[in-house]
Formats: sequence, C-alpha cells, structure tokens
Amino acid sequence: MAKTAVIQTRVTPEIKSSVQKILDELNITMSEAISVYLTQITLHRGIPFELKIPNRITADTLKKSEEGKELHDVSGTGELFGELES
Repeated sequence: MAKTAVIQTRVTPEIKSSVQKILDELNITMSEAISVYLTQITLHRGIPFELKIPNRITADTLKKSEEGKELHDVSGTGELFGELES
C-alpha cells in the first residue's frame, strides 16, 4: 500500500535537532522513525513504553541533574563499578 497519509507535528527546535542527530547515527529518516513508532503502537495496541508521572524524589533528582547539581564524578567505568560494588 502506498504511503499517502501526512502527519504534521510541532516540537521545539532543540528536540528536533537532538533527535535528528540520533537518527542520523542510526541511518534512518525522521519519517521512517515516526512510521516505526506508529507501527509499534498498532502492534502493542497502545504506547510501546510505560508512561507515568515521576514521584517527587525522582522529579527532584531529575531537576537537580538537569541543573548540574549534586552530580557525582568518577574517572571511568572501573571506578564507577568499584564504587557500586562497595
């Protein structure tokens, strides 16, 4: 069947740019990515991932992370896994 339906959506330029960089690495077009997403909705008979509102702790942590606050630095994965095993 020919693809003739058109969908238009508005997103922030930052989101579009960020997504486009990822899709370029995956070598797929925005149109192909949206088509895959819509196909997955059909196959799952719903959104193909969990949608939920974060609790207060998670929301606060995400906000702090976005603001660059209370971050923990490590020199590499070895140090990170060493700390996690402690």
